[in-house]
Amino acid sequence: MSASSAVAGRTVLIAGATSTAGLAVARSLADAGAHVIAVGSARARLQSVLDVAPDAALYECDLTDFAAVTALAAQVSPIDGLIHLVGGWRGGGGLAGQTDEDWDFLHSHVVTTLRNTTRAFNADLLASSAGRLAIVSSVSVDRPLAGGANYAAAKSAAETWVRAVGQGFTKAGDTAAAVIFVVRSLDGLETELATRVSGLWDEAAASANGSRVLLASEDPASV
Repeated sequence: MSASSAVAGRTVLIAGATSTAGLAVARSLADAGAHVIAVGSARARLQSVLDVAPDAALYECDLTDFAAVTALAAQVSPIDGLIHLVGGWRGGGGLAGQTDEDWDFLHSHVVTTLRNTTRAFNADLLASSAGRLAIVSSVSVDRPLAGGANYAAAKSAAETWVRAVGQGFTKAGDTAAAVIFVVRSLDGLETELATRVSGLWDEAAASANGSRVLLASEDPASV
């Protein structure tokens, strides 16, 4: 544990905790002394979080169901951080390949889960002395391709939603911050993401809020 870490003692919920990125973030937060709440869609997969964060609290929840998310919030509140890592890729085939089924999947996983979790936990993040919200977005928001139009549109909606949440944080004071991390692909960047997430509490909310952070191994010219 890093005794100097500002996240020590904070309660941080990871939505989509069983992904490679989720496990890396859980490990980093636990190592820094945070209390980790790991949320996923399958209890069996959630057990893997205990390998990297042995004291984590595990919760199975359908994050596309707002009633289920509000029930989760009633169980685990208060929290100091919400790290939203729910997502997935669907695409290809040019514009003609942008199917309704793929759009429904992306909208549900990328946008709906974000809307549900941020609404359910907004009061917690505002009440915390250092509330933090973070998502991972894509360079495709700035350079959308026909074959990834569905994906880019969903990620763009997610970014817009987070900026709106951040504006609400600003109106309420200077203790909460919403941050967007941007990548082309998370493969190989999980450790950097985890370090950045744990470091969010070391930054002043006013300077972090609304920031769009390109992870270092990406090409700045691509954003």
